[in-house]
Amino acid sequence: MTGAPLVVLDPCVLANFSLCDTLLRLAEPPRLFEPKWSEEIIRETARTLELKLGWPHSLTAHFEKELRANFGEAWIIGYESLIPRMTNDEKDRHVTAAALHGEASIILTLNLRHFRPEHMAPWGIMAQHPQSFLSEVFRQEQALVMAKLEQQAADRGRSLSQLLDILRGTVPDFITTVSAAISRK
Repeated sequence: MTGAPLVVLDPCVLANFSLCDTLLRLAEPPRLFEPKWSEEIIRETARTLELKLGWPHSLTAHFEKELRANFGEAWIIGYESLIPRMTNDEKDRHVTAAALHGEASIILTLNLRHFRPEHMAPWGIMAQHPQSFLSEVFRQEQALVMAKLEQQAADRGRSLSQLLDILRGTVPDFITTVSAAISRK
C-alpha cells in the first residue's frame, strides 16, 4: 500500500476483540494503516466491553494501557468543538469530529447507518465496514496480511483455520477472500 492511510476505529470495531486484534496487528510495523481514536471512543469501547460483554474493569484498563503503550500516536485530541457541526447520527458525531480533526479519511465501523455517505462526503471521510477495508488491504498486500494472520493465530494458540472461523462471523467476505487465496496455493 502506498502510504499508510489514517483510519479511525469506531468503538464497535474495537469492542469486537478478534477483529480488533486483527486490525491492530495490521497497524503494527510494517504498517498497512495508521489507527486513530479519541478518549471518548476508548471510553465507549470500555463501557461496551464491561457492561455488554462482561469484561472486568481490570481487563479494560489493561487493554487501554496496551493501546497507549503500543499506539501512543493514535490518540486524537482537540476535536470537541467540531462535534456540533457533524450531521451524522448524534451518538456518533464525536467519532466523525475526531476523524475530521485527525485528518483520517476512513472510519471503520460495523454500524454504517450511523455514518451515511451524505453526512461524511462533505468532510472527505468515508465510513467503511471492516470487511471491505480488510479485503482491499488483502488484495494489495496479500503476503503480509497472511503472515500477520498466521502470527495472530499462533499467538492465540489456534490454527489459522480456527482464527478464520472466529472472524467469519464479523467479516465473512474478507474470510472468503482469504480462504480462496489459501486454496489457490
